[in-house]
Amino acid sequence: MAEDRLFDKPLYVISVVAELTAMHPQTLRTYERRGLLRPRRLANNRRLYSQHDLERLQRIQQLTDTGLNLAGVERVLALEESLAGLQAEMERLRRRLTEATQRTQDEVRRVEREHRRDLVPVERQTAVVAFRRPVRREEG
Repeated sequence: MAEDRLFDKPLYVISVVAELTAMHPQTLRTYERRGLLRPRRLANNRRLYSQHDLERLQRIQQLTDTGLNLAGVERVLALEESLAGLQAEMERLRRRLTEATQRTQDEVRRVEREHRRDLVPVERQTAVVAFRRPVRREEG
């Protein structure tokens, strides 16, 4: 969890990010206007970028290098975020299912142990069952 906070901590001003990513500052501002990037703002309205922002810029570069326009990049990033959310939800549900399964197995073992104490050995006995045939009266 501490790593996530550091990953999202705003550290870099726009000139440093432009140099690190080999992008023009105006390109970074355009990405922000399009909603592709959300740098933090200081009280004086200066932008600060996090490590997460830098990685997102790398992903945007990858996508534009493959020929996608910004509308395509927006769609791909939205789908990737959606996929990541669904994967996280699936993992959460998988953990819940595993925990519930474990609790159920524990309960079954507990009930089995309880029932074993209730069992009493019985000697094998033979039972004879006799059936009587109804007597028919002859009419005459």
